[in-house]
Amino acid sequence: MIGIVNKDPSIYARRKRANFIGLVLSMSAMAVGLIFLLWILAILMVKGFSALSFAMLTQSTPAPGSEGGGLANAIVGSLMIVVSCALLSTPIGVLAGVYLSEYGDRSKMASITRFVNDIMLSAPSIVIGLFVYALVVVPSKHFSGWAGTIALSLIAIPVVVRTTENMLKLVPVSLREAAFALGAPKWKVSTSVVLKGGKSGVMTGLLLALARVSGETAPLLFTALNNQFFSADMNKPMANLPVVIFQFAMSPYENWVSLAWGGALLITLTVLTLNIIARVVFREKVAA
Repeated sequence: MIGIVNKDPSIYARRKRANFIGLVLSMSAMAVGLIFLLWILAILMVKGFSALSFAMLTQSTPAPGSEGGGLANAIVGSLMIVVSCALLSTPIGVLAGVYLSEYGDRSKMASITRFVNDIMLSAPSIVIGLFVYALVVVPSKHFSGWAGTIALSLIAIPVVVRTTENMLKLVPVSLREAAFALGAPKWKVSTSVVLKGGKSGVMTGLLLALARVSGETAPLLFTALNNQFFSADMNKPMANLPVVIFQFAMSPYENWVSLAWGGALLITLTVLTLNIIARVVFREKVAA
């Protein structure tokens, strides 16, 4: 019957007890995660800052058994590969996101594209590295920075596509209708109205994608490999921070291990900076 309320106190007691248990378990899980995260960050900060020096930023990676050295060639190589990845993945990802948002409501091609994009989002990075190795490195018979760029782009593009599509769908329909009422064609509305209205969210997705690929090691192991010497030739093997950290961290040389900690700190600070920019600066612009 309507209006009957169960006032049995035992039911409320069970609900309150279940709520308390759930709250304790969730808070405990969060506390455990935060403890390990802070533990890792504390060790990284202590050992990473102790390894930072002017020589680490200006000298190339040392030879086995030698003293000193730095990570200048790896830093420059990582910057070149990541910037090339941004230049390649940004137009592809943004244009694909615009198509899915504005033209792909009932299109079979759009459904297939979303399905493939979801698969690429969940694909392990080492699988992508092997794919580019077989597709680019083996036919060319040499490792290269361009192969590393392609591998990282295959990781970044799905992130940019998904973020762009979601952000453009948040643009009010009234803006589209107003542009159509003024006689603007579909492509003009998509590029000059919708894309401009969601540019902050699109930039956020791009920065998050770059933050993700900045620390990827497995794809670069199979594509760019490494280079002990300074090289700006993207058609040859290139030094990069993730691979150098991976190799130096397992070495028996103390200065190599110290450089690995310094490189890990540099990548962590870079990723942290990109995330802060993506989540704070552009969010404030949207609110404004």
